[in-house]
Amino acid sequence: MAKSNIFNIDNLSSQDIEEDAELIPLMTTEDEELINKEDLPEVLPILPLKNTVLFPGVVIPITAGRDKSIQLINDANNGDKIIGVVTQKNEEKEQPDLEDINKVGVVARILRVLKMPDGNTTVIIQGKKRFAINELVESEPYLKCSVLEVPEKRPNLVDEEFSAIIDSIKDLSLRIIKDSPNIPSEASFAIKNIESSSFLVNFVSSNMNLDVADKQELLETNDLKDRALATLKYMNLEFQKLELKNDIQSKVQNDMSQQQREYFLHQQMKTIQEELGGVSHESEIEEMRQRAKSKKWDKKVNEHFQKELAKMQRMNPQVAEFSIQRNYLDLFLDLPWNEFSKDKFDLNKAQKILDRDHYGLEDVKRRIIEYLAVLKLRNDMKSPILCLYGPPGVGKTSLGKSVAEALGREYVRISLGGLRDEAEIRGHRKTYIGAMPGRIIQSLKKAGTSNPVFVLDEIDKLSNSHQGDPSSALLEVLDPEQNSEFHDNFLELGFDLSKVMFIATSNNLGTIQPALRDRMEIINVNGYTIEEKVEIAKRHLLPKQIKEHGLKKNQIKIGKPQLEKIIEGYTRESGVRGLEKQIAKVVRYIAKSIAMEEEHDAKINNDKLVEVLGPARLERNRYENNDVAGVVTGLAWTSVGGDILFIESILSKGKGNLNITGNLGKVMKESATIAMEYIKANSENFDINPDVFSNYNVHIHVPEGATPKDGPSAGITMLTSLVSLFTQRKVKKSIAMTGEITLRGKVLPVGGIKEKILAAKRAKVKEIILCADNKKDIEEIKADYLKGLKFHFVSDMSEVLEIALTQQKVKNAKVL
Repeated sequence: MAKSNIFNIDNLSSQDIEEDAELIPLMTTEDEELINKEDLPEVLPILPLKNTVLFPGVVIPITAGRDKSIQLINDANNGDKIIGVVTQKNEEKEQPDLEDINKVGVVARILRVLKMPDGNTTVIIQGKKRFAINELVESEPYLKCSVLEVPEKRPNLVDEEFSAIIDSIKDLSLRIIKDSPNIPSEASFAIKNIESSSFLVNFVSSNMNLDVADKQELLETNDLKDRALATLKYMNLEFQKLELKNDIQSKVQNDMSQQQREYFLHQQMKTIQEELGGVSHESEIEEMRQRAKSKKWDKKVNEHFQKELAKMQRMNPQVAEFSIQRNYLDLFLDLPWNEFSKDKFDLNKAQKILDRDHYGLEDVKRRIIEYLAVLKLRNDMKSPILCLYGPPGVGKTSLGKSVAEALGREYVRISLGGLRDEAEIRGHRKTYIGAMPGRIIQSLKKAGTSNPVFVLDEIDKLSNSHQGDPSSALLEVLDPEQNSEFHDNFLELGFDLSKVMFIATSNNLGTIQPALRDRMEIINVNGYTIEEKVEIAKRHLLPKQIKEHGLKKNQIKIGKPQLEKIIEGYTRESGVRGLEKQIAKVVRYIAKSIAMEEEHDAKINNDKLVEVLGPARLERNRYENNDVAGVVTGLAWTSVGGDILFIESILSKGKGNLNITGNLGKVMKESATIAMEYIKANSENFDINPDVFSNYNVHIHVPEGATPKDGPSAGITMLTSLVSLFTQRKVKKSIAMTGEITLRGKVLPVGGIKEKILAAKRAKVKEIILCADNKKDIEEIKADYLKGLKFHFVSDMSEVLEIALTQQKVKNAKVL
């Protein structure tokens, strides 16, 4: 067995030595004489040992794992307990033959056999006398050989030189035991109590830290004096090494710094981690180095990475900065540097995908196809920054997903609503605890390519705080001239965003920072007409809800009239989000009936709609009658699309005061004042008695006071309402209007024309008055949207009044 120190008592404690006489590793002179008188068996079973040499008189434990060795031990233990022990020449040979073992061995007696939990057998044996193998007798089930005794040449009792050698061995053994911290103190007890010179030499030889070949050479030395002298030489050499080792350790121990101690501890930790199946510090760094070879980054990025990797290699893994540095390098390796997905340029297929996913939105789809066409021709075009602007529920976000599919690119989306920390865009500096890259870089890491379709949702809902202005941080992201070197604070290097196709969505352009809005191409995504909503409900919303509620197509049928009733009576929006919720209610009603096995009709009629959804709530939003003077229908733009607006005016006895109510903003109040002053200045043209203005108070009200209203669009509506009031003339039926006025009576154009026209159609309006400059907006609208509408384009207020007011007086008209 390989020894870890010079002397090895084979795990026998002092108590074992004193109490268990059978295992005492000491041999008296009488014991030695008795052994020498014993006859040597002619044939012995041979037990080969791999890395141990047994000497006569010495007790050692042997662990047997080979089947042949275990059978030999069991047979001998049940018999005379005598075996022959020989050391193998090559310890790697599992089934040694006669040629693989040494010729000189030791006869041994089995003292104890122990069965170990791992299935091996441990046997404690004691050497008797030496023998030499004569010839092989049997090879199965284990080796048996005929043997000859090898006599030992002993010096005379009066040989003073031999006595001096034995005394030197004993003294040197005690000194080695004293100076070595690894040798137990029981060894001194054993050395002092050995009487036999031969056993002393054998005991020391057996426990010295020598190679198996050197020990075998000592065993084969027949002259005891020569063996003792050789043993003493080996001991002197070992003692010199021990003194040198102790001297070095003493010096190094005083000079070792804290850093060196930590290094040795880290080495031990590394070994422990590897034993437990973990990854060591060096293995982790080498893995990163190999991953870096496959990256497509340029020379500048590669040099930066190698520099940071060398920095990590010098770091102590226990410090907090180590984990930050590791996360930093992991980000470098995970980012898709110059890795691009291949674009698909099948424009016909792209058109089909867009038409499949979105009904209507022709302008938006045309712009996307134009972009794909240019990209196909150039193949190096910097991606433009598109901003889809429109009311909620019209499909702005889902358009981004369809564009990604049409292009064959990865799809990434982040919501910017309520975001107010600049670090969310640019990231934190990596020196901070908990530092992370910005959401732009994180999303690109997840996408795995440098050219995904990147949707920036709700860009108009960014806000400011003491943590910075995220909208200003987006300026670099969304500027095609700058984003080729986008700087993230955590990354500390520029990353190319020029191939990313950014699509922003917004409900309100007014809240977007002007500089940011200037960097984007605004694409107006208007609301849907009733006809379009019916088609969207049939193609998309109803099948989706049927699938999500676990129904089959034939279990529910909603006809076109019922869909129109849901749209007109239960939703008031430009998009279809509210419509989808109402359809979901109807589908849930059918799902409940099926689950409870109730009788029901799969076809939904109008009566069933009222039963499920309740009475229609929004039909009141149609035009008001014209039986009352001063009531005019206007058109307004809201965040959820277009809407109709009623303006009411009334006269009461007073001193000519003007009151305005209805939760109006500053601009609308100014429009009312302008309209009033214009009427006063042109009262003769309108055939109005000027005394009315000083004898009556005027009250203008816009219903639904809980809803804030502002903007210039109601200018001509207020003027028409006041003229109708003062002249008591009826307003034309089924007419609505929108436009801004001046003190000179000019009509100015306004925005949101398409949304306002859709609102007019929902309210069953037949005629619309617009500024002449808004005619170009009408020409851009699809002809299907304009069916059933008559437009009047005006430039002066006199034209508005001529079109909107009839010559007929209202019933019970006041005489002013």
